[in-house]
Amino acid sequence: MASNPNYNDVTPEIVKLAELARSNSCINPDDYVKYDVKRGLRDLNGKGVVAGLTEVSEIVAKKMVDGKEVPCEGKLYYRGIDVEDLVRGTLSEKRFGFEETAYLLLVGRLPSAAELEEFRGLLSYYRSLPDNFVRDVILKAPSKDIMNSLARSVLNLAAYDEHADDISLPNVTRQCLQLTAMFPLLSVYGYQAYHYKEGNSLFIHAPRPELSTAENILALLRPDSAYSFWEAHVLDVCLMLHAEHGGGNNSTFTTHVVTSSGTDTYSCMVAALASLKGPKHGGANIKVIQMFEDLKATVKDWEDEDEVRRYLQDLLDKKAFDKAGLIYGMGHAVYSLSDPRANVFRGFVERLSREKGRMEEYRLYSLVERLGPQVIAGDRKIYKGVSANVDFYSGFVYHMLDLPLELYTPLFAMARVAGWSAHRIEELINMSKIIRPAYTYVGQRQTYVPLEKR
Repeated sequence: MASNPNYNDVTPEIVKLAELARSNSCINPDDYVKYDVKRGLRDLNGKGVVAGLTEVSEIVAKKMVDGKEVPCEGKLYYRGIDVEDLVRGTLSEKRFGFEETAYLLLVGRLPSAAELEEFRGLLSYYRSLPDNFVRDVILKAPSKDIMNSLARSVLNLAAYDEHADDISLPNVTRQCLQLTAMFPLLSVYGYQAYHYKEGNSLFIHAPRPELSTAENILALLRPDSAYSFWEAHVLDVCLMLHAEHGGGNNSTFTTHVVTSSGTDTYSCMVAALASLKGPKHGGANIKVIQMFEDLKATVKDWEDEDEVRRYLQDLLDKKAFDKAGLIYGMGHAVYSLSDPRANVFRGFVERLSREKGRMEEYRLYSLVERLGPQVIAGDRKIYKGVSANVDFYSGFVYHMLDLPLELYTPLFAMARVAGWSAHRIEELINMSKIIRPAYTYVGQRQTYVPLEKR
């Protein structure tokens, strides 16, 4: 091997090790049934195994009818409040709602006007970074993967915190508020650093204390810091809808698991970020956008139902796009008849499409939303209904807001940090044991052989 290694090379020796690992690590799928293992912590019907209790949020996808569980229109509640009512209320009063949503999740009730003003003031106060942090951390070795850049920045922030390891409730609350305020800066500055590395101009705007989280994101991102009132409101709704989604989603469950070990807030949030960046979780809306770009390039007549249906069938048959056999943005682990977040998005998407002159694309999305479940139902045995999920429309919204693809998943994180914070605090308050599920060993016993005899 070379004396000066190239750390990006996958050498023949590495390939050999990987193949050995593969050949000795394949578990017989029948063993999962034999030992009654709930793969993915879900039973054969897709129902999640109850692993904990929470008062932060509730997902409703079924109701009892004549003693039987039947699918119903999806509902999402934050601390017992219907998220659709939460969005509707802030919009009717023509104000931004993410800050109020974060307070609700963290504290457990809606704030009074004075409490909300104080909470906004705290977020504004914390919406800054340590001296020279942008120069010393963010601008050094920028990454095209902004989620990795965000995670690195969060870990580095621990070095600036004299009480990083203190997991007392007041200190963790302070850390959670700071990270909620800082995530937009860390994400946007991380993107600007990578953008600059690629030969573009560098823009590092300072946050403005009088602006909401959504307004600041747009002002920090755009060279001229300009945005319309409606654009900011749409982004604010995106943040509200993504702020929380029950204790069982992958990144929030990760938050509970890692918190139960007694680790610090920064490590906990980085673990949640690592989970969220996966394409099966927070990265799904990117896949939706990429799939639609391929669809638009492949299908000649976007209003021809038969042609669109054939493309969707090709997706399932692994003949189109990434050949993964998936129609991205369709279906959800819990919801069946509808995802309430997608329902809220739909109305905003139509209005935004009209304002942006992209109604042709909107009609295509609507067509795929209608045909997708039909194609899936005709092709596969499914245990519950299939409908568009939140990722189906959120990527299109970001696209129309001229937000770069690299920030789609970080935007999810900027919102979900509020939910992670609420769940971390809940776990700390109620924590009694470290979370440790059991695994059954199904491999063969081996006898140790001395090296010279192998």
